Amino acid sequence: MVRLILSVSVMLMLGAQTAPLTGDSALVIPAAEVQAQTAKVIADTSPSSADAGTTVLSAYGNLTLRLYVRKTSGGGEIHAHFDDLMIVQQGTATLVTGGTLADRKELANGESRGSSVVGGVSRKLTVGDVAIVPAGVAHQTLVEPGSTYAYMVAKVHEP
Repeated sequence: MVRLILSVSVMLMLGAQTAPLTGDSALVIPAAEVQAQTAKVIADTSPSSADAGTTVLSAYGNLTLRLYVRKTSGGGEIHAHFDDLMIVQQGTATLVTGGTLADRKELANGESRGSSVVGGVSRKLTVGDVAIVPAGVAHQTLVEPGSTYAYMVAKVHEP
């Protein structure tokens, strides 16, 4: 119960849109809320920003559900302690996975960043596609210039 209260408190502090928890501790985020948050993040994300626009939809147990909007390609990254489950909401992109990070820099909490992924496998993603990137796997999202790509990522912290 304490974990549940803390999770809801974190969501409220972060401004995440939440729906009331039911008696079975399930959390439902209605499609209308996801669409509204997507529209807001799209509007708030600069077309020239190298970083993705993002908002937390929910933080619950070992899972954080984030919404990302990219209008430019991202750099390569590796998460040592998180699996990423990606669900495409709008647009298309190329997900590059595997390989190594060019210009790799180690950050806190087992995170690594690089300018790109070298030697990975490229896959085209479109609305409705789901991609799972396990912890420790290099990945990069490439977006065509002038396009908008929106996707949800469930970041699952490994025990």
